Amino acid sequence: MAKNKFKEKHMAMPIENHITAAWANIDHLKGVSRVPIPNETEVRNAKEWVDTNQK
Repeated sequence: MAKNKFKEKHMAMPIENHITAAWANIDHLKGVSRVPIPNETEVRNAKEWVDTNQK
């Protein structure tokens, strides 16, 4: 048994908040692959976020 139980205790806490992710507002799904396609507004927001947060 591991001495450090910190990891075991905090595994249920989410690392990222996915509510504002581009795929959160799904417009439709692709046919066979079932890939979620976000609406156009979310795609623009995601591109804007990436462009402003480049290193």
